Amino acid sequence: MGPLSGQGAHDHPGPGPDADVRALTVTLVLISTFLVVEAAVGFAVSSLALLADAGHMLIDATGLVAAVGAARLARRPPGGIWTFGFLRAEVVSAAFNGVTLLVVAAVLGVEAVNRLVSPVATGGGAMVVVAAVGVGVNLVATWFLAGAARTNLNVEGAFRHILTDLFGFGATAVAGAVILATGFDRADPIASLAVVAVMAWTGVRLLGASGRVLLEAAPEDIDLAEVRAHLLGTEHVVDVHDLHVWAVSSGLPALSAHVVVGEGSFEAGRAPRILDQLQACVAGHFDVEHSTFQLEPDAHREHEPGSHR
Repeated sequence: MGPLSGQGAHDHPGPGPDADVRALTVTLVLISTFLVVEAAVGFAVSSLALLADAGHMLIDATGLVAAVGAARLARRPPGGIWTFGFLRAEVVSAAFNGVTLLVVAAVLGVEAVNRLVSPVATGGGAMVVVAAVGVGVNLVATWFLAGAARTNLNVEGAFRHILTDLFGFGATAVAGAVILATGFDRADPIASLAVVAVMAWTGVRLLGASGRVLLEAAPEDIDLAEVRAHLLGTEHVVDVHDLHVWAVSSGLPALSAHVVVGEGSFEAGRAPRILDQLQACVAGHFDVEHSTFQLEPDAHREHEPGSHR
């Protein structure tokens, strides 16, 4: 049986965990500061679009707090019962961000429909000014997060939050301009519904990506049939069963399999070389550095009633 290879994180180039924490923290400060200003103006001018943006930014701030905490947890080394450390905390944070986006989208969607039926007078000028400032703040926040590790679901979740904010501010600015030019107050809830649609789409995608990791499905970029074919192509390998591929966290796939080797492989001392070839195969072709293989003779399968393909 082969050991778990590569106990550390992947050594791929890119921003490190410290850079991710810094980017997330700076973004949290920017968003939290502007949130207070936007909420105050939104209440003052009765703009649902501004309040929608503020509500979304409140969720962003909450999500960023969770993201910073998860990123810090993920840096802790493995120990005790936590054999992989707290790497999956980042995936849980991403799932939290997805859920909060959907909840806020539902609440704002109901209120927007109510205001379409019974429009409320809003201050178009204030909407345009605050939205313009919001675009600037979110562009800075987006720039910071774009420099972090986007392959990390935690960072990607925060990034998508900020992008939907940016879209929301653009929609709010357009709605404010329409109200100033025409007095059409329904432009405010219409802009809110556009933001709601983007929030819902982003939330569903985040939940799908994080759910795939939490439910231990195979990563999207790994074809199990292709993995099996590569393993079977290794010299002296007769069969492969109990093949499992999952992700410990975003960017950290793992694999385990039972590999039936040809008769006499153990007696001839070929097992260590076969193991090296198998681990090199999955690392080279599929970027899986954490792999565990059980090498066994064909007769061993009779002792594995719970095995499967």
